Amino acid sequence: MRSFFLGIDIGTQGARVALVDAEGAIIGSAGQVFALSATSREEQSPEHWWNACLDSIREMMQQDKPRAAAPHIKALAVTSTSGTVIPVDHDYRPLHDALMYSDKRSASQAATCTAAALQYHNKGYTAFNTSSGLAKMVWFVETYPEKTAGLHRWLHAADYITGRLSGAWGITDFTNAFKSGYDISDYRWPAWIYERLPLKKEWLPEVMPSGTVIGTLLPAMAAELGLPSSIAITTGITDGCASQVASGAITPGQWNTTIGTTMVIKGVTRNEISDPLGRIYSHRHPAGFWMPGGASNTGADWVTGEFGDDLDALNRAAATLIPTGLVAYPLRQEGERFPFMAPQARGFEPDGDEALRYTANMEGVAYIERFAYELIGQLSGEKVNAVFTAGGASNSDTWLTIRAGVLARPIHKMKHVSGAMGAAILAASTSHFASVIEAVKHMVSTDKIVEPAGHLVSAYDEGYHQFIAALQHKGYIKKESNA
Repeated sequence: MRSFFLGIDIGTQGARVALVDAEGAIIGSAGQVFALSATSREEQSPEHWWNACLDSIREMMQQDKPRAAAPHIKALAVTSTSGTVIPVDHDYRPLHDALMYSDKRSASQAATCTAAALQYHNKGYTAFNTSSGLAKMVWFVETYPEKTAGLHRWLHAADYITGRLSGAWGITDFTNAFKSGYDISDYRWPAWIYERLPLKKEWLPEVMPSGTVIGTLLPAMAAELGLPSSIAITTGITDGCASQVASGAITPGQWNTTIGTTMVIKGVTRNEISDPLGRIYSHRHPAGFWMPGGASNTGADWVTGEFGDDLDALNRAAATLIPTGLVAYPLRQEGERFPFMAPQARGFEPDGDEALRYTANMEGVAYIERFAYELIGQLSGEKVNAVFTAGGASNSDTWLTIRAGVLARPIHKMKHVSGAMGAAILAASTSHFASVIEAVKHMVSTDKIVEPAGHLVSAYDEGYHQFIAALQHKGYIKKESNA
């Protein structure tokens, strides 16, 4: 008898659900798109999320395969944005719209949180900024004292959907609690949060590993959606960590690079990476390992904005131009944060025709990726054994060839890398398999493996050192450390 698992992803721009079997085959999916505005980047209605979630499940369950599979759905899990928080009352109704991770109004509170963390705790996550949940909590308390009087608990975005489905409230997971100040080394909320900030200990949720079964689908929900009430519901996970799970990078030494608008690198280490400059931070793995990662401001945002007319032709031309022997750094905003911190950084590229500039820019992103993995190796003392990949950039075979040559290691492109897929794998990890590692082994599959070409490895090794020299010359990194 086949078993099935439901993954729910509530993102900034929409809701997505996917039904996946124990072998990783997606048998149904559906979703809704949210209209984005300046206001919705600051606050969104949890009720809107909830309705979109229900509508998406109903739409998917009208499809033939999901409808037939419904009696055999064993578990579900939810993923959503990291750093988004919701104040709720004693009945777990929102006192205010969700404060989104992209809400930048809590800058001064973030500085206060960072200063307090460094002075009174100085371990774990201390580089609080406007994307952290803790800063938003303090901002809300200071901005809305009249609403704070009725505050019972703080929830993260995934916690809210999980609670509505299961009735299990006041519970979160390691990945969501991390940027709210939870100490994932000692497994506790450190006292400075409620002793040095205007927060109360009882407002903070109970924290469990991602994928922990905390209840079953409420009977009323089961009847409304046409699903069995026996479906197990687990604690959730942040969207970045869900995508990492779906990528297959789940055991020590495995890493994933997602090149979308930005380049995000996440992997697994046996020990926590301590980076005094804050370029890398480490989530806690459900199995007790560490899930460090960092995000560069350099990615693939320049592709469609500047070269989007005929990418197939450009990629064919690029395949004949590599290696270019040129140095480019396609940063399209001010400042870099990973793998080096340089608020003054500006992008640069060589002169030339469109195909040559396009190719050099792809090489430049690959050089940034190599720099990142060298930094990770230096800080962790652990070997990078495998690199998996996802994101729009992985659809270019030429870019995959470049990256394999620059990294001098195979690049594994995965089939299904999405938040909803990651959530479904998480749901299966404890309800059907013995662990998330076993679930990934059975449910994640590779689309292709691109091996490094020998002539490119040597050429790109020289090109990489020219790239580093250019960054040093511009003062973006120090000559003595390359960092």
